[in-house]
Amino acid sequence: MKILIKTFYTAFNNLDAETMISCYHHDIIFEDPAFGILKGEKAKNMWRMLCASQKGNTFDVKFSKIEADEKKGSAHWEAFYNFSKTGRSVHNKIDATFEFKDGKIINHIDHFDLHNWAKQAIGFKGFLLGGTSFFKTKLQGQTNALLSKFESKQ
Repeated sequence: MKILIKTFYTAFNNLDAETMISCYHHDIIFEDPAFGILKGEKAKNMWRMLCASQKGNTFDVKFSKIEADEKKGSAHWEAFYNFSKTGRSVHNKIDATFEFKDGKIINHIDHFDLHNWAKQAIGFKGFLLGGTSFFKTKLQGQTNALLSKFESKQ
């Protein structure tokens, strides 16, 4: 399963959403602070959208600390990019946990400091509001609206 995780993050670094998605079980459940919980096609389309949005931009993913057995796994990864809304440089540090079924990832949770991300991506407003539940709810509403718009064009 370590190879599956390496394949996933190598594909992300290459902005290859289809290879990433091939690592996911059809019943995938994904969760992170920015999108909340996404299931099935929504989770897959999130990666399609994120990869498409970074094409032609400075983007880099580094991954390490991959641990896995047949049922569970984890990894640390870091993303380096410019946030599209502000152009500000972001270095996000993420810890991921995975559960596997039928040789694929069925549950993927990304943990990161949303307040720290908001300070980098948004600046002063992110510094002031990024640690609040109001900000998290508003961000998830915006990211899911972007995802719905992306899906309507597919």
